[in-house]
Amino acid sequence: MTRDGFDCLVVGTGPGGYVAAIRASQLGLRTAVIEREHLGGICLNWGCIPTKALLRAAEIHHTLQNLDAYGFSAKDVSFDMKKLVARSRSVARRLSGGVKHLMKKNGVTVVDGHARLAGPGTLAVSDAEGAVQELRAPHVILATGARARSLPGLEPDGKRIWTYKEAMVPEGLPERLLVVGSGAIGMEFASFYGDLGSDVTVVEVLPRVLPVEDEEISKVARKSFEKRGITIHTSTVVASLESGAEAVQARIEPDGGEPIDAVFDRVILAVGITGNVEDLGLEGTSVQVDRGHVIVNEWLETGEPGLYAIGDLVGPPWLAHKASREGVLCVERFAGVAGVHPLDTTRVPGCTYTRPQVASVGLTEQAAIERGHSLRVGRSPFAANGKALAIGDNEGLIKTIFDAATGELLGAHMIGPEVTELIQGYAIARSLEATEAELMHTIFPHPTLSESMHESVLDAYDRALNF
Repeated sequence: MTRDGFDCLVVGTGPGGYVAAIRASQLGLRTAVIEREHLGGICLNWGCIPTKALLRAAEIHHTLQNLDAYGFSAKDVSFDMKKLVARSRSVARRLSGGVKHLMKKNGVTVVDGHARLAGPGTLAVSDAEGAVQELRAPHVILATGARARSLPGLEPDGKRIWTYKEAMVPEGLPERLLVVGSGAIGMEFASFYGDLGSDVTVVEVLPRVLPVEDEEISKVARKSFEKRGITIHTSTVVASLESGAEAVQARIEPDGGEPIDAVFDRVILAVGITGNVEDLGLEGTSVQVDRGHVIVNEWLETGEPGLYAIGDLVGPPWLAHKASREGVLCVERFAGVAGVHPLDTTRVPGCTYTRPQVASVGLTEQAAIERGHSLRVGRSPFAANGKALAIGDNEGLIKTIFDAATGELLGAHMIGPEVTELIQGYAIARSLEATEAELMHTIFPHPTLSESMHESVLDAYDRALNF
């Protein structure tokens, strides 16, 4: 069976795909999405959303273990891992149902099955029973996302050596946990399990944790994690993992140091992701793939006319909101919307939902220096913030980086309470091309955590008022 009459076909319904489909429909394009598993993709079902539900549970556990600081006491406080996991899965199911509603509301046709390219503007979609139908449209968007990468000798087995999927649905709490990789995914799981009581060890091949963040923020983060009892090895590799009936034997090799042999109950592999480029029918097309990701231009166009790719499939930053923005940009471009601009990835904020939280947007201090900027840098510690003291969470700081000649906000970097909610203020400032003048003259409410954002700007120009 062949179905024509579509203007746009979207393969995958993650935060890039479903948003692209909605925007296409809003612009009057007859649109269909093809999904082989769950509406909402990995982010909604196995990533962004359910992990935050788990991390919230860990925060509550931490608070309950420290009630005395607030004048409370409680006895026999415990948690039920099955209920924690069940709540997380319930949140994911609810939002997946929300995506289904959005598709219906916006008139987007949903087709269940696996899609492969079958010629220009043509997709062959196979359903669970093996039946195949062809869909045709002049514009096809690939939004198939990515999956966890594994390294030779460090392959997951789903039992004792986990990817993020297994780590999200544990049957119990591992006493000894090894996390391989200290990016956002690795450190979020380290934070979650550490707060619940696991003895956590993190191994990172690069010289510092959270390596994409500003170096100063990374140092503060490491100090905080180690203070919590998390063991961290940087400039270190996990040479081998041997999974047995009861535990995993790991050989850990520091750069220039003696090898460490250690035993863990579980291992989480968080060594990056690779795009889902397989079995899409890319062979025989002009699409180029580099290290597991599809190559596109600034308009998300592949080398094949009428074929586009967005989100994690096309590479970093691997963030849901970046994928959503690319979906909108891609559709508006081929729909002929005026005033569309390519995505500036330095305006994409990044968030890590550990305790303490980490967030950033723009250039790191080192990157700004390497680009030839002369800088003015401001810092504001949460220890000087009244709201942070009042809520009992005053660890961390806010750092702002300005071009000394123009006053342009080049970057902002945060670690501390609720900074993943605060970073959007600086993201808006960068989008509006605000300078230090506009930020200094903005009135921030008192008492709020956001006052530290203001103080950091003032400090960059030697005008800090409250520390």
